[in-house]
Amino acid sequence: MKNSDPNWFLRARLKTRQLLLLIALDDTRNIHRAASELNMTQPAASKQLKDLEDMLGVSLFERLPRGMRPTIYGEAMIRHARMALTSLSKAHEDIVALKSGLSGQVDVGVILSPGMALLPPAIARVKEQAPMLRIGVEMESSNILLSRLLHGELDFIIGRILDEEARGGLLYEELADEPVCAVARVGHPFHTRTDLSLADLASEAWIMAPKGSILRARCDQMFREQGLAPPSNVVDTTAILFITSLLQQTDFIYAMPTEVARYYTQARLMDILPIELPCRMAGFGIITRQDNLLSPGANLVLQAIREVAKMIY
Repeated sequence: MKNSDPNWFLRARLKTRQLLLLIALDDTRNIHRAASELNMTQPAASKQLKDLEDMLGVSLFERLPRGMRPTIYGEAMIRHARMALTSLSKAHEDIVALKSGLSGQVDVGVILSPGMALLPPAIARVKEQAPMLRIGVEMESSNILLSRLLHGELDFIIGRILDEEARGGLLYEELADEPVCAVARVGHPFHTRTDLSLADLASEAWIMAPKGSILRARCDQMFREQGLAPPSNVVDTTAILFITSLLQQTDFIYAMPTEVARYYTQARLMDILPIELPCRMAGFGIITRQDNLLSPGANLVLQAIREVAKMIY
């Protein structure tokens, strides 16, 4: 097989069954269990795997005393098999949706801040034009969303590329950076201060994102750059319902993206303290796969996101 041959799978008569077998082997790491999951005999599964390896000219799995393990070639093939089958599944969903009078499905991944400030008004704008377009939204960290995007489970995401090595095969369109503010309960004594400084906050009780997170690293750096030790009286969590409840019942302070804080202040669940923190998160933007042709519905959602982003940021 030549690397420059884009249609090798047609000439090799690659079967969907072989793609399913690769995924089953990756999940089970055992040829007997994989064959059982696909209602095949073990000899038939072994032959299909060998045929695939022969046509590719590489070993896709290491045969171990107990089970199997993907080689680097196997890992690459498994990833593309998952993407191909996910794409076929979405094609069927779109056909079913169109037959029933709908306009297809768009799956979007988003991190917290744009998920609360940017995506809702964008979706509202889309629904005015295409009320029957089905939009699925998953809110998670950038790393988790990137993994799902690369597996073909999401059409695009709004997030960050944290690892420069992960940029391969991705397109990134920056929308904004993310300022951070300090919040506390409504009626906290610090709300009336006109001379509030970072030194005043350093000795207070804080809720913070866990160590190792971007927000925690930026907050700790903020204090150190001012010649201060980061707060030591800290509760580590990212559970927003718990954070909101703890803030309301105590004098704890919490640092969070300003756009997210504005949402909660409008609901009077907390207030932003009168201090401008010298702290910003890295920029976020629209991330798509270079090899993925977006559907008209996905492009419609992207267009609305760009328009709303210009208004907000």
